[in-house]
Amino acid sequence: MDIATRSVFMVGGSSGIGLELARRFRAAGSTVVVGGRNTEVLAQLAAEGLGAVEIDVTDADSVARARDDVLKEHPELDTVVTMAGTTAPEDLRDPAHFATAQNIIDVNLLGTIRVIDAFTPHLLARGAGTIITVSSGIAFLPFPLMPTYGASKAAVHAYSEALRAQLAGTGVEVAELVPPAVATSIGSGNPNALPVDAYGAEVMELLAQDPTPREILVQRVLTHRWAERDGTYDELVAQRSQALATLPGRTRD
Repeated sequence: MDIATRSVFMVGGSSGIGLELARRFRAAGSTVVVGGRNTEVLAQLAAEGLGAVEIDVTDADSVARARDDVLKEHPELDTVVTMAGTTAPEDLRDPAHFATAQNIIDVNLLGTIRVIDAFTPHLLARGAGTIITVSSGIAFLPFPLMPTYGASKAAVHAYSEALRAQLAGTGVEVAELVPPAVATSIGSGNPNALPVDAYGAEVMELLAQDPTPREILVQRVLTHRWAERDGTYDELVAQRSQALATLPGRTRD
């Protein structure tokens, strides 16, 4: 990918990894529009020189409006990044977790699908472009404290594989970003979280490769991605299960 000449819509780019990558794409020379829900933050980003469009990925009408607004101003758009995501701990012994699970699936999985569905016809008509989906290391190595988050990201991985197969030969490529724990609002409680600037720098180096990798795997996430292959899966899941002791009423064994 030529990161200096792209026209990018970074959905969920108003904070965290999305904002880091949006700024790096712009610094490299690309045109970048950030999509998000917080209008105050979007106004600040517009003042910074980034494009800004309001979008709620859980609302099909909002996604359609954002698509129309972006394509009106940027008919040359060639890159869509489905960065919007959310997570939370869940106690699966408590049926009240279902509302949390439902919201996570709506944002992380269905939100991804809504955005892809909205922009795929445009990219197909161009005959070229890139869709970048965002899964997680947790898609490949579960973190039992956040079960639906992991399930949603595993689903994004499977969906990305199917999307790539269905778009083969159209000129539209699919790359999957697979972050490890990164020091954002989601990963800030993890002492091993990778600084967001270090993550962004490594991601941009990988995206700039020719051809663009199918999976964008920084060094820190390789332990997650290849745990089953390397025979470390059971041990690592057991280690990660220790975090369940933080749930109310739980104790360490």
